Amino acid sequence: MTPYLETVDVTKHYDGLHALDRVSVAAHLGQLTTIVGVNGAGKTTLLKILAGLDAPSAGRILVQGYESSQEELRAHCTMVFQRSVVFGTNVYNNVAYGLRTEGVPSQDVSSRVKSALSLVNLDGFEKRHARKLSSGEQQRVAIARALALERDVLLVDEATANLDPANAMIIERAIKDSARSKAVVLSTHNLSQARRLSDRVVHLYKGHVVEEGEPPHFFANPSDERTKLFINGELQF
Repeated sequence: MTPYLETVDVTKHYDGLHALDRVSVAAHLGQLTTIVGVNGAGKTTLLKILAGLDAPSAGRILVQGYESSQEELRAHCTMVFQRSVVFGTNVYNNVAYGLRTEGVPSQDVSSRVKSALSLVNLDGFEKRHARKLSSGEQQRVAIARALALERDVLLVDEATANLDPANAMIIERAIKDSARSKAVVLSTHNLSQARRLSDRVVHLYKGHVVEEGEPPHFFANPSDERTKLFINGELQF
């Protein structure tokens, strides 16, 4: 089956340093792919390239088998960052922002905002001031804003880092539910989270894909020594 989104030998370098080196990964509709790795492995760089927010130095990004520009990628993908950004207005306007920018009719905006807020357990929060919410609630607003756009690809960068368990659980559930119909790519340091949520796990180390596979095999019987060390918490940066 052709992946919905994939990179082919994608390389990214900054000032001579390789953030990514010939990385090839694939994401399928109806699946959640998790990118794991230590800090500096290249996870965020990879997601930003997939989202069309940054350009690779070399390599190709394909959507449904066809090479795509950054503009085309942005039409297919939306990304949620580790540190949520909310505007100084109410929750409704925050979630509606992207829809209004795209010229979605107001009646459709209302229904899609309501549906997205329900997915992250923020029903009734429409009139609350977004910046007065807790950090976990703000991150849920950011997830809802991404889901309201109804893109086929959801990219999530460390969305539950430093959040309390209750907020993390709600976000995890929303991400997992989204993977029923979308191609979801999640980056995380949380190996327990990767075990619970993933259909496929990719280990990125120093800009290279060193191992990938389905969670049971990836965690129980990794073939690469660096993956073994990472799972055991012994891999050095």
